Amino acid sequence: MNQPLAYVHPGAKIAKNVVIEPFTTIHSNVEIGEGSWIGSNVTIMEGARIGKNVSIFPGAVISAIPQDKKFDNEDTTTEIGDNTTIRECVTINRGTSDRMKTKIGKNCWIMAYCHIAHDCIVGNNCVFSNNSTLAGHITVGDYAILAGMAAVQQFCSIGRHAFVTGGSLVRKDVPPFVKAAREPLSYVGINSVGLRRRGYETDKIREIQNIYRILYQKNYNNSQALSILEAEMEATPERDEIIQFVKDSQRGIMKGYFSN
Repeated sequence: MNQPLAYVHPGAKIAKNVVIEPFTTIHSNVEIGEGSWIGSNVTIMEGARIGKNVSIFPGAVISAIPQDKKFDNEDTTTEIGDNTTIRECVTINRGTSDRMKTKIGKNCWIMAYCHIAHDCIVGNNCVFSNNSTLAGHITVGDYAILAGMAAVQQFCSIGRHAFVTGGSLVRKDVPPFVKAAREPLSYVGINSVGLRRRGYETDKIREIQNIYRILYQKNYNNSQALSILEAEMEATPERDEIIQFVKDSQRGIMKGYFSN
């Protein structure tokens, strides 16, 4: 890491075997774990907590203060999990007094020009394609995928294993295991391809499909659908996760798709 053309503040804590390329700036109160690679022209600002074997490509800005007029210089952080890759010109803002941190999980792949705003909590193994944007206070579950140029409105939640198609505007919560597409954003099936890739068996995928048929294709309102799921379907981790997600939704879940 002895790169004479980079600036590393003396107060930064840099672990062994970290490579820092030329023209990068690392502020005070920053921690970077072993084996990480920081490309040229990266700026890592106060409050960054970067794990092991993280790769950050040129032009990225990590842990800048939030783009929130209510921010009052609270002592907040940005956490990046181990083995995460952050591509060119990604911006990730640190938290506010709401959650006190912005957090990206382990093994995530954040592609070029994505923006992740303050107080977002992103799970493990997520993929955000180019130009995807999260507004503030968003929660994203493990293995979720946002295709290119998807934009998520503040305070939304996206469930585990969900897939949001490119160019989507996410204004409502996206439940786990589903595919979301069209405008306005709608349920278009479950993410069966992704589930198979992650080891879900055919019977389990069929169970999830049956749950969403009741939620989205039987003309029940959410309360009716939840009552039927609880009364008639066997309790399983997936059933319970879906039910709890709908119950906890603050913005309401996205609707089913109906053609005109």
